[in-house]
Amino acid sequence: MPELPEVETVRRGLSRLIVDKTIVQLDSSSPKSFPNAHSDVQQFLIGGKIKKVNRRAKVLLIELNTDYTLVIHLKMTGQLVYVGAERFGAGHPNDSLIHELPDRSTRVTITFREGDHLYFNDQRKFGWMKLYPTIEVPNIDFMKRVGPEPLEEDFTGQQFIKRVRRRNGTSIKAAILDQTVLAGVGNIYADESLWGAAIHPATRVRDVTDKQLKKLLKEIKEVMSLSIEKGGSTDKNYVDAEGKRGSYLEFARVFRRQGQNCPRCGVIIVKLRVAGRGTHICPHCQQDIR
Repeated sequence: MPELPEVETVRRGLSRLIVDKTIVQLDSSSPKSFPNAHSDVQQFLIGGKIKKVNRRAKVLLIELNTDYTLVIHLKMTGQLVYVGAERFGAGHPNDSLIHELPDRSTRVTITFREGDHLYFNDQRKFGWMKLYPTIEVPNIDFMKRVGPEPLEEDFTGQQFIKRVRRRNGTSIKAAILDQTVLAGVGNIYADESLWGAAIHPATRVRDVTDKQLKKLLKEIKEVMSLSIEKGGSTDKNYVDAEGKRGSYLEFARVFRRQGQNCPRCGVIIVKLRVAGRGTHICPHCQQDIR
């Protein structure tokens, strides 16, 4: 599944190419991928002009001038492929990114007035596109549950501390992976930021000081900002809005670096299992205080 920086990269690509375009036709071959009433599609999607492409956590939000929003979750194998004056693919990197569309994995085809298309492909049909009144989007269960985003300008260290301490009895890694605590921190960014803050991932939240938590938030912000700059992190099954695989992993300090030297102290990086996830640490920089 894409991490937040990957989805943000896609958002930026779509913003460049589809804003101000008018939708004139929509074709869907899968009710699971596009579970919307025909009457709503005809009234609020067809003829609508795209005002903005937003993102909340790992979900894309295409806002229309009809006061409706197309909410999109790519899940594991979803793709968005734009074909017009130029072409780009974003998502699971199979041949649908470059071959003629629609193909057998195409679930939704959006046609714009200019004759260009946006294809939603999804091999495993886990992803979806759902149409909501824009005013109701904040009331979707997912939106109500998901925590604040670390890159929000007004998200402070004190707010972070308060939210994380709700999970005082769990490991710090489990706490920051909890999407109700903080949105968009996945396994890669958890490992990288905990290394940056010199905190062992299995440390209980109650044993992490406020000073360490402030440092951890600083590291999370820096790691995610760098990942967005580099076009995301997933090197196996995700590409950015120009069809290029993200390059952040080239700059990772500990993630998938087991057996290599820690760039800070030179001790060999090891791989553990914490919070049910493969976890990379430096045993010297991130000592286990349990």
